[in-house]
Amino acid sequence: MDGNGRWAQRRGLPRAEGHRQGGKTVEKIAQLCVDFGIGSLTLYSFSIENWKRPRNEVNALMGLYEQYLIAIRPTLMRNRVRLVHLGVMEMLPAAVKKELVGTMEMTAGNDGMVLALALNYGGRTEIVEAARRIAQDYQTGRVTLDGIDEAYFAGRLYTAGLAEPDLLIRTANEMRISNFLLWQVSYSEFYVTRTLWPDFKRRTLEQAILAYSKRARRFGAVTT
Repeated sequence: MDGNGRWAQRRGLPRAEGHRQGGKTVEKIAQLCVDFGIGSLTLYSFSIENWKRPRNEVNALMGLYEQYLIAIRPTLMRNRVRLVHLGVMEMLPAAVKKELVGTMEMTAGNDGMVLALALNYGGRTEIVEAARRIAQDYQTGRVTLDGIDEAYFAGRLYTAGLAEPDLLIRTANEMRISNFLLWQVSYSEFYVTRTLWPDFKRRTLEQAILAYSKRARRFGAVTT
């Protein structure tokens, strides 16, 4: 969800205001995805690399996460949305961790759309952690070398049990993966828009879905 900072700077506002507006966009787009019948939505919210940003910006972001994780609970429950977390929880501030766990526990029984929040997430870190888990499984005899295949590896990722993304949307005209779901997006369709995230609206989402619907997904096969 790129472009919050640029959106604010173009308006002469603090970057924190861009993140605040971006949070409002999250609520609107998540509701649209529920209305459209989409099974799962993953939001890349904060990367492990984002800790390198100015301290005041990071602190403002963490404060927003704490607020939103509480504020979105009624909406999640009303729409039967289940919240899951992708990333390293231990590095998060205690207050954010508390509300994140609380919201996940509250929505754990919901049977609607899965909302995956990639918070303090890094694709390479995810793969390394999966490799460590598999090494432990091998050492303890839970798996043999022959038993380690793609399905087994996927089951040790943060996204175990979730469907791989069909469509990856990149806002603010960014043309890179940015260490996001490196394993899972192997066959995802990419859609890039110049729209900054705070300006991302229903029409932008519909354009992305329409573009996706016109593509032929071959998964490496040859079609005629």
